[in-house]
Amino acid sequence: MSEIFSDILRTNSRNRACLAAALFFCALTIIVQGCVKSGSGEKCLNCHSRIEHSSKSHSGCVSCHGGNAESSDKAAAHAGMRGKGNPSAPSGWENSCGSCHRYQLERVKSNIMQTNAGMIRNIRLTWEGGEAGDYAASGQKTFKPDGTNLKYQPVAELDNLSGELYRKFCSRCHIGTENSDSWSATHASGCAACHYPWNDDATYSGSDKAIRGKAGYSATHIMEPLPSTPVCSRCHNRSGRIGYSYQGLYDGNNALVPTAKGEPGPVMGSGARSLVHIQPDVHAAAGMECIDCHTSRDVMGDGYSYRNMFLQTEIACEDCHGSGDRLPQYREVSRENDDALRESRRYQRPVTFGMKMIQTSKGRSYSNVYVDGSSIRLQGKRSGRIHTVKVITGSPAHTIAGHGRLECYACHSRTVVQCYGCHTAYDRGVPGRDFIKGVDTPGAFSETEDYRMLYPFPLALNQRGRISPVTPGCQTFVTVKESDGSISKDEYVAHFKGKQQLRFAPFYSHNTGTRAVGCRECHSNPAFLGFGQNIIEKNSIKGTLICEKSDKKPLDGYLTMENGRVRAFSAITRENSRPLSGSEIKRTLSVNLCLPCHEKGDDPIYQKRLNYRALDDKLHRNL
Repeated sequence: MSEIFSDILRTNSRNRACLAAALFFCALTIIVQGCVKSGSGEKCLNCHSRIEHSSKSHSGCVSCHGGNAESSDKAAAHAGMRGKGNPSAPSGWENSCGSCHRYQLERVKSNIMQTNAGMIRNIRLTWEGGEAGDYAASGQKTFKPDGTNLKYQPVAELDNLSGELYRKFCSRCHIGTENSDSWSATHASGCAACHYPWNDDATYSGSDKAIRGKAGYSATHIMEPLPSTPVCSRCHNRSGRIGYSYQGLYDGNNALVPTAKGEPGPVMGSGARSLVHIQPDVHAAAGMECIDCHTSRDVMGDGYSYRNMFLQTEIACEDCHGSGDRLPQYREVSRENDDALRESRRYQRPVTFGMKMIQTSKGRSYSNVYVDGSSIRLQGKRSGRIHTVKVITGSPAHTIAGHGRLECYACHSRTVVQCYGCHTAYDRGVPGRDFIKGVDTPGAFSETEDYRMLYPFPLALNQRGRISPVTPGCQTFVTVKESDGSISKDEYVAHFKGKQQLRFAPFYSHNTGTRAVGCRECHSNPAFLGFGQNIIEKNSIKGTLICEKSDKKPLDGYLTMENGRVRAFSAITRENSRPLSGSEIKRTLSVNLCLPCHEKGDDPIYQKRLNYRALDDKLHRNL
């Protein structure tokens, strides 16, 4: 960089004058925007004398918080503060975080955790809220991935059960809304949701006596530039429960079933759920945190607005481990504005020019995964620990003919949380808190479930046209009680794509292991193919887990086979997703003819398409 400036200074005087003006303007902009590192003379510390220093790059108080630092009077000093103490809340983030971090703020404003557009859309599909219009947690203008304009309608205007469910039940994990009363799931709103972690009861426990023990504050005033796994799991612990699964925690059948000796599980989760220990994800067991795999664009967005989480996520297992026939791709750092250089500044080993950075599935560089000689290394962003990545390209177990469409986690998932039979009641005669509008309005939700399990898990085609685990999403039976006590809907199954049917959704459980699901398990157990718990009679397969509200359609499956004919009765709810077809099911089950003798995936016969006519030769006829 110094060489570039030297070249500029050697040019004519006119250019030197332009450079001087530009540098003066940049300095003035920094001062005006509040990144000045002084803070001297502010009287905030008269009361908050022991408050923790936020970070080396954030000095002073009013540049972030606003208010009047010259006054010793509490009311006067706090007048004009942004976000009611949290300057990063959406009500004040334009003039606080956005003053210096405009690039990051614009990404966060359109990302899926802020808009919740995917969650709202899927609720509408499940609860018959209609597909017309694009709704988000707040109305805003943004851009679609193709660059065209997108105008969201605010979910506050969604006047139906879908809107009510989101606002009163699901919006607690929206980062634009503070959650201070859900034990162990508390979090701030805005940027502070990730960068200023809260404790389990949302109280300040730092050294500032003026606010110690008060609710609605982060645990301390120290910024966390790189969020930890516990920060992520404060939101990602319901629905798919990936924050729990990754760490090796499971909340059982709605925490109502006791563990050994009739005692609750050893860990208490949000909603008074009793958690037990299961095998953690292999990456968690190795000491990796969520952000060691997920990029900042996964978490904060890339500036575009996506309709669901799958589309915003840019990483894939193959990025680091390769696929059966393709090695991981990399790109050498050669530009001074490379994102990997900027994002790795706080890592123990920052990225330097010439490093070969592994590319994501969207062709962007990881900031912590790189080629080192003949190996691929991953650096823990917080820990600095170096992990050597195993590349599987070309290995026999990963070049099995017919497995080209399998997602890695179709075989390597240890568990997949599946919640069957979600019975949701909406009582219009009881008031409930609307967390988006910030007021109590008529109508409150409650829910129960029939059954929960981890293994086996069903498989179907996902959005990429690849075979992946699926989980109920959502399998909802709706009861609506009117304000006069009458029942207008009784355990009603909503319509989807013109049919009254239950639904499953493609899912990655974040609970993977090195050991894959066995060949016999997948090819011999119809539960993996979508039949649920079942009874096999000749060439028919019938599901057995029945809910009295859906006595003709098994809960834990979406396929039946009658006299060799496969029929689907539930939907897979993502674009381009579907259950396995009859011919695909039959091909999968046919492999059982070979498995008694050829039981391992690295057997040479599986490197090419199976020829079942070979069973007619003398050797196989004798068998």
